[in-house]
Amino acid sequence: MSSSAAAELNLSTSDALFTRAKNHIPGGVNSPVRAFRAVGGHPVFMQSAKGAWLTDVDGNRYLDFINSWGPMILGHAPEVVLNAVQAAIPASLSFGAPTRREVEMAELIKQMVPSIEKVRLVNSGTEACMSAIRVARGYTGRDKIIKFEGCYHGHGDSFLIAAGSGALTLGTPDSPGVTEGVARDTITVAYNDLEATRQAIEANKDQVAALILEPVVGNMGLVAPTEGYLQGLRDLCTQHGIVLIFDEVMTGFRLARGGAQELYGIKPDMTTLGKIIGGGMPVGAYGGRQDIMDCVAPAGKVYQAGTLSGNPIATAAGIAQLTYLQEHPELYAELNRITTRIADGTRQIAAELGLNYTVNQVGSMFSVFFTSQPVHNLEDAKTSDTEAFGRYFRAMLHRGIYLAPAQYEALFVSTAMTDELVDHYLTACRESMREAHGL
Repeated sequence: MSSSAAAELNLSTSDALFTRAKNHIPGGVNSPVRAFRAVGGHPVFMQSAKGAWLTDVDGNRYLDFINSWGPMILGHAPEVVLNAVQAAIPASLSFGAPTRREVEMAELIKQMVPSIEKVRLVNSGTEACMSAIRVARGYTGRDKIIKFEGCYHGHGDSFLIAAGSGALTLGTPDSPGVTEGVARDTITVAYNDLEATRQAIEANKDQVAALILEPVVGNMGLVAPTEGYLQGLRDLCTQHGIVLIFDEVMTGFRLARGGAQELYGIKPDMTTLGKIIGGGMPVGAYGGRQDIMDCVAPAGKVYQAGTLSGNPIATAAGIAQLTYLQEHPELYAELNRITTRIADGTRQIAAELGLNYTVNQVGSMFSVFFTSQPVHNLEDAKTSDTEAFGRYFRAMLHRGIYLAPAQYEALFVSTAMTDELVDHYLTACRESMREAHGL
């Protein structure tokens, strides 16, 4: 056992809150991945956050590698976003009527994501994906969709067929409550298997409305597309009249100003975006080619609506954050440098300890898979030693490093991460790996 074992955390207030929560909230949490079931123990209840740090209700501080599952690219509570929100609040929290900022937000999104010619604001990434599928069906007059094993597009019925993320962690990738009819219209194939996709399209000729995927997957851990894969999907969709939808809820504005589609040079027909366009507030958007988006009511017949869509506070926060990203393109190179240091350092530590683990990284997203096998798809990810990961997670938590409480989740780095903090992470990583394996 490592001589530098972590001190026991005082989590008494978190534990008491979780006990209370279980009496009132299913499982005691409002999102399953927060439940810590995959890693043991009880969830930690947070009190505040600033920069790279989280503080829990017991006063413990943690270096944060979740960043609200991606949107806190500038770190927690950046002044540029807080100032915009504080300036907007006195004018009221919601109108249920159009505002100037909705127009400004749409213009900004179009500037940064050239494939988007028109955009509709919604309230979450889930809503964006559900709406995009409906629009694609309305546009094509077809019923079926193709999704990819391990990709997660929210909790819409169509997407809970071989889902990723929390559904994997809970061991129920096909959720009860999803009808057989929905399942029949949802075709699933393995990610990074272009031939399987081609066969699925041929077997359902002229029936597939849309193909939706995370261009870089974050919901079975971080998995990158293989060389030529995204272009191959683009070509298949063009050939067969299928709407290609990139779910960039995680990757949009994070991997580049124009998202993964800018990074890989692929132009989808539609794009879904999430809470990063609200600086972390509840918001989302879907957009794409004008001829497709003009099917949306009131311009067209595909209905989608929401009282809170384009909320004035969320748009104020989002405009502030996106404008900052637009005006500081150099931050992406720095995020990549810092994250590469983390990924390379983690890889080196594992190798020095005789642990042949796989570390995947794209830009400011990364994952440590507790498997010696390269991870290109869901089946590869499932070879991970989840028990060892659970021990590692707990060891890191007790050393003040807050990781996603599941093997099947990507980690996110913010601009608040400095070289000094990377050194802090790597020290904790070495000690935690030794502890997790009794070395």
